[in-house]
Order: sequence, then C-alpha cells, then structure tokens
Amino acid sequence: MLNDYLKRIAETSAQGDAREESYYGQLSSFIDAFADLIGRPKIQITTLPKKTEAGNPDFRIWDGQHHIVGYIEAKKPGENLDVIETSEQLKRYRSVFPNLILTDFYEFRLYRNGQLVDKVAIARPFIAKKLKTIPPIENEEKFHALLGKFFAFTLPKVFSAESLASELAKRTRFLRDEVIAVELDLTPGPSPEERGARSPLHGFYVAFKKYLIADLKEEGFADIYSQTITYGLFAARTRANGKFNRKLAFELIPPTIGILRDVFQFISLGKKLPVGMEVIIDDIAEVLQAAEVSNILHEYYRKGKGEDPIVHFYETFLNIYDPATREKRGVYYTPEPVVKYIVRAIHDILKTHFDLADGLASKEVTLLDPAAGTLTFPAEAIKLAVKEFTEKYGEGGLNRFFQNQILKNYYAFELMMAPYAIGHIKMAFLLEELGYKMQESDRFKLYLTNTLDMEDLAQTEIPGLESLSEESHQAGHIKRNEPILVILGNPPYSIEAGTLTKEARDLVEPYKFVDSVRIKEKGALQFEKNLQDDYVKFIAFAQRKIEQNSSGIVAFVNNHSFLETPTLRGMRNSLLKTFDEILVIDLHGSSKKNEKTLDGERDQNVFDIQQGVSINLFIKLPNGAHKKNIKRFDLFGDRLEKYSWLEKHTLAKTKFQTVVPQAPNFYFKKYDYELSRDFERHPSIEKIFPQNGVGVITAHDDFVVDDSAKNLENRFVTFRNSPRDEDYLHQAFNVKRKKGWSILEAHDAIKKLTHEELRQAIVPFHYRPFDKRFIIYHEKLIWSRSFPTMQHMLRDNISICFIRQFSGEGGYSHVLASKEIVDNRTFFSSKGVIQQAPLYLFDQAERKSSLKGLMLFEPEENYGRAQGRPNLNHDLTAALKKAIGSDLNPDSIFAYIYGTLSSNTYRTKYIEFLKSDFPKIPFTADRKLFFKMADVGAGLVRLHTLFKTNGKAGSRFHGTGSDRIEKAVFDDEQQRIMINDSQFFAKVDSGVWNFHLGGFQTAKRFLDRRKGSILEDSSYYCQLLNVISETIELQKAADKLFPSIEQKTIH
Repeated sequence: MLNDYLKRIAETSAQGDAREESYYGQLSSFIDAFADLIGRPKIQITTLPKKTEAGNPDFRIWDGQHHIVGYIEAKKPGENLDVIETSEQLKRYRSVFPNLILTDFYEFRLYRNGQLVDKVAIARPFIAKKLKTIPPIENEEKFHALLGKFFAFTLPKVFSAESLASELAKRTRFLRDEVIAVELDLTPGPSPEERGARSPLHGFYVAFKKYLIADLKEEGFADIYSQTITYGLFAARTRANGKFNRKLAFELIPPTIGILRDVFQFISLGKKLPVGMEVIIDDIAEVLQAAEVSNILHEYYRKGKGEDPIVHFYETFLNIYDPATREKRGVYYTPEPVVKYIVRAIHDILKTHFDLADGLASKEVTLLDPAAGTLTFPAEAIKLAVKEFTEKYGEGGLNRFFQNQILKNYYAFELMMAPYAIGHIKMAFLLEELGYKMQESDRFKLYLTNTLDMEDLAQTEIPGLESLSEESHQAGHIKRNEPILVILGNPPYSIEAGTLTKEARDLVEPYKFVDSVRIKEKGALQFEKNLQDDYVKFIAFAQRKIEQNSSGIVAFVNNHSFLETPTLRGMRNSLLKTFDEILVIDLHGSSKKNEKTLDGERDQNVFDIQQGVSINLFIKLPNGAHKKNIKRFDLFGDRLEKYSWLEKHTLAKTKFQTVVPQAPNFYFKKYDYELSRDFERHPSIEKIFPQNGVGVITAHDDFVVDDSAKNLENRFVTFRNSPRDEDYLHQAFNVKRKKGWSILEAHDAIKKLTHEELRQAIVPFHYRPFDKRFIIYHEKLIWSRSFPTMQHMLRDNISICFIRQFSGEGGYSHVLASKEIVDNRTFFSSKGVIQQAPLYLFDQAERKSSLKGLMLFEPEENYGRAQGRPNLNHDLTAALKKAIGSDLNPDSIFAYIYGTLSSNTYRTKYIEFLKSDFPKIPFTADRKLFFKMADVGAGLVRLHTLFKTNGKAGSRFHGTGSDRIEKAVFDDEQQRIMINDSQFFAKVDSGVWNFHLGGFQTAKRFLDRRKGSILEDSSYYCQLLNVISETIELQKAADKLFPSIEQKTIH
C-alpha cells in the first residue's frame, strides 16, 4: 500500500510541472485505504477548495456523518516544513484545529491542540526528483503509529464553561477572518447589490447594511455573522437531546425566532453554502456536540459565577475572540450592582409614585429596554417581578403570570445579531430557572431592530431573510403605538459611531432650543457632535415614548456629561419640561476628567471605560406635579466600594440633595447662579477677539513636526525624492493612513516646490507650553491648518490662547501668550481644544505665483504690527477708551487681559465656570488700576514669548556625572530637582516644581520628555525654572490687584 503510494507520488513528480493539487488524489486514496486497513470503513475524505492561502486546510477527514477526525494541510514536495510550521497560516490552523497533519507528501507532522506530538519521514523526496526513481520506504511502522494517533482523536466529552468558550472563540475568529471575509472579498461584481445577487452570503451583507446598520463594512458584517452562527448553533444545542450537527440546527431553533431561523435555513439547508464555511461551521457544531451545554450553564450558575451565566460565558468568549469587541458596538455588560439598584428603584417608584402595589409585577406595567444587549436589565426586572408575585400570591398562578405579563408586556430591542441570539438563549434559560419552560409557540419579545430608526423596513428581496421586515413591523408598532410605562437600560454612547439616520437626528431636534429659542454656538461642530451622541438620542427616544404615554419612568445608566455640558443645556431644559421628578446618582469615575475622591485618591469607574457615568431616573407622574423635584447624589470611591454601596442601598436610603436648575444652562448639579450671573456680565474672550480659531491639527505630528528645522528640511527633501508609491511612503516615513488625506497628494505638492520654497514652508510652532518646535505648514501635509486664523500668525504678531472647558490636575492654567501658530493640543485637557486669537489682523498678501497650496508672504520688513488692524471688539474698545482714556492702545488691552487671566484669585473665584465656558474678563473703569494690571500682563507676555527674565541669579545645575536624565524627582526639603543620583538643579521652590501652564506641570514635563537622553543645555532648563519663578511673582502681583478691579467695572 505504501509502495503504491510512493510510486504514484514519484510518477507525478516526474512530470516536472506538477502543482501541489496534483498530489491530492494520491494522498486521499492512501488515507482511504489505510482507514479500511484499520477497520474504519466509514471514513470520508473531503478535499477542500483552495481559494486563497488564508482559508481552510486542504483535507477534512470525517468518521461517518457526525464526527470530524481531523484535518491535513499539504505542501508541494520539497518545501521546507520547518519554515511552513512557523508561518502565520500554520499558526492559525494549529490554534483552531486540534488534530492536524502537515505534510509535503513524504514527511508527516502531527499536531495536537497546536503542539507537535509526532513527525515521520516515509521517504526522501530528492530521490524521486533528482534520480527519477521511486524512493525506498522508511519508518513504515512509525508512520502507521502516527496515523493511528490521528484517527484515534476525539474531542473531550466534558468541557468546562471556560474551555468551551475558548474553543468556540478560536473557531469563530477563524470563521470571521479566514473564511467569511475571504468569501466576501472574492465574490465578483462591481457593486454590493450585484455581488449580493450572485452570492447568498453577500446578499445577507446587503440586507444587513440596508435594513439595520447603514455604515456596516464587510469586515464588520463578517464579525456579526460569524458570532451569529456560533450562538445560533449554541441556541440550537441547548434544545438538542441526542445527536447534533449543523444540518440539525435549523429544526432546533424555535420558529418564533424568525430571523435566526432564516439565517440557519441557509447555514443548515442552503445548497449554496460555501464549502469553506461549511467546514468550519461543522467544526463548531462538533465542539458543541461534545459538550453538554445546558449542564455547563447550570453548573456555571451553581458555582456562583454570577447571576447571569449566559453573559459571563459570552464575556469569556469575547475576551478570547476579540478583546476589543467590548469597545465596539455589541455587548456592553452592565455590572450587576448597577442593574440591581436601577431595577429596585423602578420597583419602588411604581409603588410609591404610581400607586401600583405590586411594582414590576403589576399587570399595568409595560417595560422596554431599547438597547438590550443580552437582556441584563429585563432579566433582573423579571426576577424581581416573579419574586414579588410568588411572595404575595404563591406559585400556583406563575405559569399564567409568565404568559399574560412577562411574555406579553416586557419588550426589548437590539441592533446586533450576536447579542440578539444570546438574549433569546438567556431568556429561555432564565425562565426555566424561574419555573417556566417556554413552549414552541412562545417567544420573548426581543426584536432585532435599530431603535433610533422609526421607519418600518420594506419587504426584503433577499431569499431567506423575509422575517427581517416582519420583525421590523412588529418593533415599529411598539416604537410608534404601544404605550410603555417603564424604559430602562444602558444605551450606547459613541460620538464617533453614532446613528445618523434622519429619524435619529430628528429625535434631538428639540434639544437645539432653550425655551423655544434656538441655541447659537460658535463651536457648531462640537455642539452637533455632542447632540448626535447615541446616548443623547436614546434619552430623547425614551422621553418621546413617555410623553406619548402621558406618564412613566425612564431609568438609564449612561454618560454623565449631559448633567453639565454647556452645549446640552437645551436637552436639560427639555427634560425639565417633560418630567416632574429627576433623580441623579452620579457615579463619576471619569479618567478623562481625572476625577478624584474627596480624599484626593483616584476615583474609579464602575465600567472598564474612561467616560464617567451616572444613574438617571426621569419620572413623569400620571397627574403631573405642582413643583419640579430635581435631586442628585454623588458617589465617589474605588469600584468595589461603589458596587458595595449600590448593593446595600435603596432609593429611599439614598441621601439626595435638591438642586435647582436655572437659566441659562440648567445644570443638574449644585451651582452658584448668583456668582454665575456676576461672571456672565463680563465680556467673553472669544467675543473680545472676534477672529479666533482652533489650533493646527496635523494628524501625524511625528511626520510634520520636529525640534529642528534642519531635520524637518532634510526629511522632506528625502520625502520629495522618494518613489511615488503609497505603501512605500507610509511605511518609510511611519505615517498612519487617515481617511480624507492622501500621502500621494502630499508627495505631488512637495515635489513642485523649489528647495527655497520648501525651507520657507517650515515655520516656528508652539507645540506645548515652553516647548517650541518647527512645522512644515502646507495644506497638503496637514489635516487642518486653521488658516483663517493662522495666516495672521505668520507675521510679526502676538496672540492669546485659551480654551472653553478644561479638566485635569493643577487647576485652571489654560491661557498662554504666543508669537507662533499653535497646535490644537497645546493645552492638556480632556475637554475641548485650544483657541488662538491674534492681536492684529493683516490683509492677505498676494500668493507667490510659483507656489501651489502654500501661502508665503513678502519679506517681513514690509509688514508688521504697524500695518495690521486690531482684532478687538469695536464696542468694547470704544467703552474702554471712554473709561480709561483715548491713548489706550491694543497692546495695553492685550496685556491687561493676560494679567487678569493669570491671577490665581480670578481663577479660584471662577473655577467652576472656567471648567465649562470661555473666560470672561472684568474690565476696571479705574485708569491707574488698569495700567497696573497691564504692566503685570506685559511682564508675563515678555516672559512667555521671549523667554527673558530680569537677569537675577536663580536655579543652578550642580554635580558631576553623565548629564543623563534618568529621573525627575523633586526633593522638597533640599529644594532641588534630581535628574540622576549625582546631579541636580538647586534653589528650586516647590511652587516652581508644581507650577502648571496649559494643564501641564511644566518643569516636570520638560525632564520627563527627555528621560534617557543627555541634558545638552543645562542653562536652558535653569532659565525655564527662572521664568516660572518670575511668573509666580507676577501672578502674586496680579492677585493683589484683582479684588479692586471688580469693585468698579465698565460693565
């Protein structure tokens, strides 16, 4: 038998032009014969089509119709199997397929669960190739033993929940990346619609894109669809008592879950199911066949893994399948203490405010989770309702309670197929745990739909997806017509990936007004982005549904930004009009704001996210209320402390404080409105300087910014002379791709510049406070030049930089004088970006005819401040000249403003308003006082723009050593900054070390950025410390002046 095999292999090899596939028949025949020899006549060998190198292995071996023995990956004789073994392709196969042979038809390597367990060479391929003869057999017994091990393999009959999740995750990831994605990519056709007509798989993609997720990409669909298949099989397996495989799955999925049955009509019965998909799906079914899924989940439950075994199982799966999935649309698991607190609160409010004695068990209750995920919130509500019912009325009527209340009046919407499938599994499991076994005709009313899309879907023409539109009609009826008393959940929050359908945008239209007056925002883009965040739309959807019902409760945990973000004042105003009572439990935990506990420790989030969250209960009473009741409670601490508090407290035990939202911002927090009115009466800085704009956005700092102008020049000479090849340019210059920007267009533009024009394009750049660099300022190289403002900073000019909203340590320090164009992140803050306002504006000079896309100006001596016109509000300037004197000039006004904003007294007094709004400037009507503050400001401007001190001796560098910056440690007792064990800067006050400018701890940041490098110029750092020291002294002078300023102002 082996002789015959080697003879046929040698004959094929002798043909000279044999491909890998030319040897398949010989190997297949030999394996078949060997199976007969060892008494396995039912063995079936399938040769799998090879569309790409990424797909499945070449052979699949079955034992009958229900058991997969293993896989064989073949390579052409003579290929180096040592190299193949370490290839990405083999690594993927070894991680997914637990019983795998790699062969070049002469050598066979057996892998078990990814590990090499045996290898045997049965002959030497060079004999057949070089000597043109049949090579002699070697190691025949060892080879038979290797094949014996291969055929003896079976999957373990007992899986733990963790190991089952792991095995499913590995195969699902393979299905997504190596099979579905490849099938989609290889489908011919000029458009998705035409490809959909040719391929059922592409048809599903077109339908999902058209009817559910408009911005869905093929890779996103591959992710959704692969998870759907796995959890559809999982759902079917929970209902199978005997044999289980892919083909049986369709009949095991309840007909009430129409969409899932549509999918499996194709997966189980479809004649056009691609073989590559069939192979890996069969493998997933094989794993599930070997596992007692229901027992595993019940065991998971009994071992105290949490009260939600399905979700915990899915989380284990996700952590292996794709850890980043939790950050995308999909499953956002809400911690149980948060869920329980919210559900208990709803239960209590129904009793106390709506006179429903049975709370969630009351027959009047209709409940909806509009972003249900895996049904965490409805599940907890059902458990509490069942507990209430049985404690009051016993278990005798429980079946009817499930049928007439839970399955009739509890609703949920979900956009993503995988959580949708898991949700149905979970509900069947939960109801059985609670004493009700769902019948064939039962379904929990979880619908696959986009909550924010109010239109019903037209009947889809995609074969096998008829129920998609049917489900849409059912969900649409609930959205439009069904009265809902309770809406709860954890809606998604995503500015970048929000739902932007017309219906979704219309939901938030009322939030663009305050008392019927449209909100006008200078930062219109950020205003719109904040409104279009999905969580805002979900609140708007819930608000509309409760208004439709005339009464009800909305209970969400969501992004807490809406509580105080100025741009969302219209939202707060609208909510106050609709709801009679609003209860807020702010859980804080924002790492973006760097939130602290009351003890100064880091405040932790209850989720694994950066954005702080709050629990929000919006209550509209049946007969309205005489007085609005808005209350808030703030919960700080570490995560476990917060969980413990939520578990132990009810709504009645929560120590709320009353807040009174008032115009113009209607903040849902304690707020000093009297001080706010005092702040608001002063002119705002962005109106004082009418021409202002955000800083430069490069999108690739390392490419276009450098400490050295010469380095930048050399880089772009090299760039200009490089091949015009997109992949090469991105790789050679380490530039990430960005949608809407072309590196080839940049290359073409730079190619047209002379060397002198290239040098002129490199200009000084204020990158961070006291961190001046250079930038190549060209429209084809930079994502956003902010040219309307920045063009005025390419001359001899001065500007003031400020920010609307800030967060972070160090208090407010977000004002800076600059003579250069600035970066949009020159300041450190998780909120907002820098605004730059030039003091002088210049008429646009003619563009040099030799340049395309670069604005260069005539030599500077022909222009200057004398030719500029002040960028100052005319009415304000007139009022100041009337109060102070006609000799007042723009530079003095600028200096006065800079001095005032540098006062720590001013900053401390108005800190709460500076966190959320532009600075407002109180202008004294006292001439003498005005010029005193202007003198202070002028000193600060000189320090910060020219880096010049009064020349007095200050900090000094001491010690001998390597000059290497190994650390940046401040010794308060010795008043020195250590840069290594033997060298330090002396005479440094703690105030200098802790000084912040633009949100950065300036002295520390300078050293941190250079850690590991040699301190080339110690005198520069000494000068920086002296500049900071003098800044602090001038700030103290401003502090002394500021209280007098507000005694008599021009406004």
